[in-house]
Formats: sequence, structure tokens, C-alpha cells
Amino acid sequence: MDLLSYEHCPSDLHFLGDTIGACLRRIAREQGEKEAMVSMHQETRLSYLQLDTEVDAVSKGLLALGVEVGDRVALWSPNYWEWVVVQYATARIGVVLVTINPAYRPQELAF
Repeated sequence: MDLLSYEHCPSDLHFLGDTIGACLRRIAREQGEKEAMVSMHQETRLSYLQLDTEVDAVSKGLLALGVEVGDRVALWSPNYWEWVVVQYATARIGVVLVTINPAYRPQELAF
């Protein structure tokens, strides 16, 4: 489920109407097995199709947990490939991703 959330005003510039989720899905169809992402420290490589499949799984998982359009989901993580998947998944279902710096101390998180 991709949600539209933009306003397009008259312009000479061409505006793409794709959502982030739709854009990933289109690129996955076009690029298929081409490499989309590499995480050297995790020894992980994902093709565009694999990335799109992971995004779908996380999107469905978030919805199954009761996350709804407009909700905020906080992510506290260092630089891992799963971070990218969550970013795309939240965009795909219309959820706001709130990133939390993993270097924060407990008193900073409480704020």
C-alpha cells in the first residue's frame, strides 16, 4: 500500500508522481538481480528484488503489529542494512520514521 502525500503546483519541471515505495518496486522490476545494497561489515549483499522483498516483509510485520498510517516508529540502530529496509518499509505504508542516534545516553532518550 503506497500513500500519496504531495502537492504539485504548475511548473515547467517534470514532477515524478511515484511514492518512495512505488519507486523501489519499479526499480526492483527493472533491475532485478542487480546489486542494490552492500553492507561490508555485515558481509551482506542484496539485489533490488531481495531488498523489495525484505521491505514488503517488514511492512507487513509493522501492519500486523497494529502500526497505522501516520504513526511514528522509532529506530535506534547503528549503520546496518536492516535500517534501510525499515526506512523503505515505513515510507511504503505511510508511517513516519523517527531515527534515534545510537550514541544517545539514557537521559537524552528520555527527552
